[in-house]
Amino acid sequence: MSDGRRLKAARFPQTKTLDEFDFGQQPSINKPLVLELAKGQYIDNRENVLLIGSSGVGKTHLAIALGLAACGQGRKVRFFRVTELITLLMEAKEEKQLLRFRKQIKQLDLIVLDELGYVPTGKVGAELLFDVLSTAYARQSLIVTTNLPFEQWTEVLGSERLSGAALDRLTHRCHILEAKGESFRLRDARRRQRRATGPS
Repeated sequence: MSDGRRLKAARFPQTKTLDEFDFGQQPSINKPLVLELAKGQYIDNRENVLLIGSSGVGKTHLAIALGLAACGQGRKVRFFRVTELITLLMEAKEEKQLLRFRKQIKQLDLIVLDELGYVPTGKVGAELLFDVLSTAYARQSLIVTTNLPFEQWTEVLGSERLSGAALDRLTHRCHILEAKGESFRLRDARRRQRRATGPS
């Protein structure tokens, strides 16, 4: 598969590279670890990456950048927003296409799951999502972005049993990156506003 076809199949919502990421504005991010992850050894080792932090601190940018790097290394990658993946899984289940969809997911080297925790999944959605996490365990790598600390995952997955089992699998062989600080978007908005209004 050509680089272009791999990128198209990955379905990134936009192109974001590590060169474009401002590590100076986000000092809480472990830059040496990110650059090491970009080499892709974690995928060979079937390890996961968890990006934790509030909205707008650069989690999705880093997830896409690592996914793009993986595509560049010839790996099969797919980006999903978690709500989108759950919708696709539920539709596949209703249409009796779930086994086919799962088979497609199993063929990936890296699955990027963006925005876990922004919307509760519901019981069926939580079980379908858990099945993806469970199937990927030790066979594929996952990059997961989330705004929730671990102790609040029950708010999304609905039960302590499911949350505990999901975290157990995700964090067993895992690199955790925690982004702190103010939202990039909020900071940019304030900067634009200051420029527009000028000195008082």
